[in-house]
Amino acid sequence: MNLTENELLGYLAGFIWPFFRISSMFITIPVFSVNALPARVRVIASLLITLVIYPTLPAMPAIDMFGYQGFLVTIQQVALGATAGFILQMVFSIMLFAGQAIAYSMGLGFASMVDPVSGVQVPVVAQLFVISGSLLFLAVDGHLLLIEMLAQSFHTLPVAAAGIGKADLWRVALWGGTIFADGLLLAMPVMAALLFVNISFGVASKAAPQLQIFGVGFPATIMLGMVLIWVGLPTLLEVFADMLHQGFALVNELLRLQ
Repeated sequence: MNLTENELLGYLAGFIWPFFRISSMFITIPVFSVNALPARVRVIASLLITLVIYPTLPAMPAIDMFGYQGFLVTIQQVALGATAGFILQMVFSIMLFAGQAIAYSMGLGFASMVDPVSGVQVPVVAQLFVISGSLLFLAVDGHLLLIEMLAQSFHTLPVAAAGIGKADLWRVALWGGTIFADGLLLAMPVMAALLFVNISFGVASKAAPQLQIFGVGFPATIMLGMVLIWVGLPTLLEVFADMLHQGFALVNELLRLQ
């Protein structure tokens, strides 16, 4: 079978543009965007997913993929996939932010390690929260749901159609503000309890100066913080699951799946 140059470019465009949308999602999606996961694995996963959904994709537009319009379409596909993953990444920021606030209240801000996602030093307590959220995300098949939504988006938001506009980006920005507010609210009960403990130790040190407040207060604060985390972690994960649901709902709206 002889294929013309235009036919070859059409087949190539029908594979490359969906690949860009899917691979850009793997750059920002939680769990899979960590630096510990080799880039080769993400590229292979994107290629396999693109090959699987390729027969179901609608016809690609007759646009020169090496021209100016083709470049704009490529940027559009990258923006769509990256935004979908970034929305869920913001949900994970709840756990990271709440864990950091609680760790500093417990006096464990110095106990830190490198976050595999951001590459910066974060408290170990925050890492515990992020790992718990990652396990919950995988347990509810959140990664599979996002891949399914992206595959369906090629029918509701085909290549070269109107992509994400300014109104959509503004909605994501506003939603991101509420995300960080929710993270602070999650940490507030533990922070308030530890604040009262520190105040009580401060009053005790004034009433009894001979009391070794540093030898008693620091271990007591850590122990109380650990107990509060153990008691409140199930509730925190329930709130995190609800925020995941809201994140998927926002992705649905951006990809015109509703």
